[in-house]
Amino acid sequence: MRDMRVFGIQSNGKFNEYLQTPFKVDHEEAILEEWLESNPDGIVENGNVLIIGRQVVTNLGGFIDLLGLDREGNIVVVELKRDRTPRETIAQSLEYVSFAEMLDIIQLERILQSYLNDESLNLAKHHRMFFELGYDEAIAFNKKQRIVIIGQHVTPEIRQTASFLRNKGIRVTCVEFTFFRANGGTRLFSQEIVVGKETGKPTYVVSGSLPVVTEDTFLASADENGRLVFTRILELARNKSMPIHWGTKGFSLNVDIKGTHVAICFAYPPDSVYKQTLRTSSYDVGGVERKAAVPENVIKVLLEQAEATGLFVPAGKELKCNITRKLSEGEIESLVTWCESVEKAIRKYGLKE
Repeated sequence: MRDMRVFGIQSNGKFNEYLQTPFKVDHEEAILEEWLESNPDGIVENGNVLIIGRQVVTNLGGFIDLLGLDREGNIVVVELKRDRTPRETIAQSLEYVSFAEMLDIIQLERILQSYLNDESLNLAKHHRMFFELGYDEAIAFNKKQRIVIIGQHVTPEIRQTASFLRNKGIRVTCVEFTFFRANGGTRLFSQEIVVGKETGKPTYVVSGSLPVVTEDTFLASADENGRLVFTRILELARNKSMPIHWGTKGFSLNVDIKGTHVAICFAYPPDSVYKQTLRTSSYDVGGVERKAAVPENVIKVLLEQAEATGLFVPAGKELKCNITRKLSEGEIESLVTWCESVEKAIRKYGLKE
C-alpha cells in the first residue's frame, strides 16, 4: 500500500497526525479476523458478505480463516496473509477454495449452525433475511467461488499471480490494510483493494464458534417490550424444567424426551437478523416435525392455534410474533399457553423412531 499520512483536525484547526503502526506490534491475527467478522461489508469490492464460519476445518486438515457467502450465494474464502511466502499464500488459498467448491447446501448449513451455535438455522432463510432478498429472487448456493487475500502488504508476486488467476476465470481479490494510531488512543483502520477492483464432497465439516449469550446479556439486549415476553418464556422453562439452548444471539425453548431435546420456539433480540421475534419451530431442524412423532394434522392445528392469538404472522412454513409493542398480560399469557400446548403434544406422541 502506498505510504500515506493521515491527520485528524482538532477544534482549533490544527492537524493531529495518526501514525501508521505495524499491525503485529499490538495485535494478533485473531483480532483482525474479529474485526473483519464484525464488518463484513468491507471484505469484497462489490457488496456485503454473510459470514457463516470461522477457522473452518478442511478435508486436508487446513483452517479457512473466514468462510462466507455473497448476495448471489457464491462462496467467499477469506484468507489472512501471515508470515508465509507468496507461493504458500496462493497455494493455500487455492487448496481452501477447492475444498469449499465441494460443499453442498447441507454442509454449508451445518457450518452456519455450528458457527452460530443454533441447530435450528436454515441457511436459505438466514441468507435471504441477511441480504433482505425478495421471495422472487432465486439463489443457487455455491455455484461459484471467490478468494479474498488480506494483509498489510500484498507482495508483487501475489498480485501478479492473483491477476493471472482472475484472467483465467478464478475470482481473486487482494486487500491491503493499514492501522493508524494517534495520541489519546484514537485508532483508524484503512483498506485498499489492490487486485480485483471491478466495474467428491467432504464427509465432515467443522467451524469455530462465536460465544453464546447468557440470560442476563440476552435480556439486556432486548427492549422493554421484549423483556416482558422473554422473561415469561424463561420462567415457563424453569417451572417445567424445559431446557433452554443459548445461541450467539437468542435462545430456543425445548422439551426433553429421554435426553433428546425438541425445540418449541426461538427467541431473538432486536439486533439479530430476525429482529425481536418469537418464532415457531414446527418444521425447522431440531423442531417438532423433524424430531417428534407429532402427526402432521396436529402440527397444523397447533399452528392454527398460534395464528388465532392474533400475534403471529407467516414466516415461510413457520410463524413469527414480531414484538414491536408492549403486549398485554393476556396476550403474553396466550403465548405461554401455546408453548405449553406444543409441549403436551410432543410428550404425548414422543420421538420419531
